[in-house]
Amino acid sequence: MTSFDTSPQLNVWRALLALAVVFVMLATTGWTALRGHRETTPLQASLSAWEHGRVGGHRLPDPDESPARLARFFVSLTERQRAGLAHSYPLAVGNMNGAPVELRYRANRIALKKQRKVEKKRMHDSRLSPVGQQQAGRRMHRFESLMSKGRQILAFDPDGSGRIAEVFGNLDKAERISVVVPGVDTDLLTFQRTNRRYTAPVGMAEALYAAERTASPTTRTAVIAWADYTAPSGLGVDAATAMRAEDGAVRLNALLRALPGSAPVTTFCHSYGSVLCGVAAHEMPRRVADIAVAASPGMHASQASRLGTGARVWAMRDASDWIQDVPYLEVGGLGHGADPVSTAFGARVLSAQDARGHAGYFEPGTDSLRNFADIGVGAYDSVLCAHDDAGCRDGLSATTTAGRA
Repeated sequence: MTSFDTSPQLNVWRALLALAVVFVMLATTGWTALRGHRETTPLQASLSAWEHGRVGGHRLPDPDESPARLARFFVSLTERQRAGLAHSYPLAVGNMNGAPVELRYRANRIALKKQRKVEKKRMHDSRLSPVGQQQAGRRMHRFESLMSKGRQILAFDPDGSGRIAEVFGNLDKAERISVVVPGVDTDLLTFQRTNRRYTAPVGMAEALYAAERTASPTTRTAVIAWADYTAPSGLGVDAATAMRAEDGAVRLNALLRALPGSAPVTTFCHSYGSVLCGVAAHEMPRRVADIAVAASPGMHASQASRLGTGARVWAMRDASDWIQDVPYLEVGGLGHGADPVSTAFGARVLSAQDARGHAGYFEPGTDSLRNFADIGVGAYDSVLCAHDDAGCRDGLSATTTAGRA
C-alpha cells in the first residue's frame, strides 16, 4: 500500500468507506456505467501472434498451458529456436509462466526496447496534450532504466499504468526465494524511486536482498519485486474492497506455481499487498513456507487459521503507523477483516521498531527489515518478537529451512 505513506486523514478513509457503500448499492442495482470497447493491448497482440505461430513446423502450445508443460516445451527446443521465439513474441514469452527465467529476461529486454521507441514517438505527437507528452517522456525514461545492464525483468506489461516484476539474485539457483508484494499506487512509474527509495518495490526488494545476505552469507537467496498486478489507485473504493486483491491473487499464485526449483518461498506483503496475500493464501503452493505482512489493513480472514494455508503467518506494525486507526472490519465486501497483529488473529507478531510510520518497514537498520531477512533465510530463532514472551518463535528453530514438500 505504497501511497498510504502520504499520511492521509483517517476521516477521509472513513468517508471513502461510506462512499464505497453507495457505489456497491449502485453497482448491484445496475446504475454503474459500462466500460466501452478497448483496443487490443500490446500483450494481447503478442499472445494472439503466438497462438498463430509455429516452430520447427509445429504449432506453438497454448500460452495458458501449465507451467510444467510449457517448461518441457522450451526444453525441447534448440537455443536458436528459443531465441527466435523471444524476438518474435517478446511480451508473450516475457510474461509466460513456464518459460526459462533467463529467456524471460531476454524477451522483456526486447519488449522494453520496443515500448521505449513507442513512447519516444509519443513524446513528439502533436495530438497529445503537453501533459500527455510529458507522461510519455516519463515512461520512456522508466523503460530505459529497466533496460539497464544487469536488470532481470521477469514480467512486463506496458498497458495502462503497467505491471512489472524484477528479480534480484539467481532465481534458478536460489536456496530461498522471497517475493515482495506491495500495495496501492504501485505501477510502472512508482516501481522505483530515487527519493524515499525504500518505499517503492525495487528499493524494498534491494534492501531485503542485502539484509538476507547479511543474515546468512552462505545462503543463496533471490528476491522478486512483484508489481505484476493492477493495484488500487489511492484510497478509493478499490482500496476498501478486495476486488484488486482477488485479481492479483490469481496472478501471484500463477507466479508461485511457476518458480523454478523447489526452494522454500516467503511472501512479504505490505499494506494492501497483505490483503492480496490473504486472499491468495489458500491457493498458494506448499513450497510457500512463510507469509509475512506489515502495515496490514486486514487479510480477509477473522483468524490466521482461516487463511487455509500451512504456511507460517507473521505480522508486524510499527507504533507510529496510522493504519492501526483504520476500522478492522468487513461488512458487505467493504473492509478487510480482523487486525493481523491482534492476539485473537493468531499470527506470530514481530517487532517493527524504528520502521518509521506506514511506509518504512524496509528501511535498513530497522527491526522490521532484520526480521524479514531472518524469516527469508529461515533463521527463525533470530527473529525479534513484539512481546517479551517471544511467543512468535514457539515451535521453531534455525534448522527449519526446508519448507514443506
